[in-house]
Amino acid sequence: MKTGRHERILSIITEFSIETQDELLTRLRKEGFKATQATISRDIKDLRLVKTLGSDGKYRYVSPSKGSVDIRSNFSSLFGSSVSSIDNSQSIVVVKTLSGMAQAVCAALDSTEYDAVVGTIAGDDTIFIACRSTEHAIEFTNELKKLI
Repeated sequence: MKTGRHERILSIITEFSIETQDELLTRLRKEGFKATQATISRDIKDLRLVKTLGSDGKYRYVSPSKGSVDIRSNFSSLFGSSVSSIDNSQSIVVVKTLSGMAQAVCAALDSTEYDAVVGTIAGDDTIFIACRSTEHAIEFTNELKKLI
């Protein structure tokens, strides 16, 4: 079921301009897939979907494996336009985003596979990034600040 849902998610984001997890969930449910918001969130992370700015000026989900867009370039663009502040406390980096953008930025961040990052968690407008050490967190904070 998961594989079929993942395949359909990839088809949906190719066929339609999907801006939110809720839109994706609604489309999947219309097609008979039983899923929850948490399921969709995990699927987006598993598929490493990122939000990118479309030609219409709206953000939409895309698969980083499709097209010729460089993942880090895509991340930089999304990060620069969505993040309002970055700070760290010991080995945790805290990123504040525009409302509703934290999960997209976090998914994009996860797809870049930074060595300093152990794991991430995102809410609506806040991302917590666990780094390997305090030194890694400081370096990573400085690197991220260059993007905004």
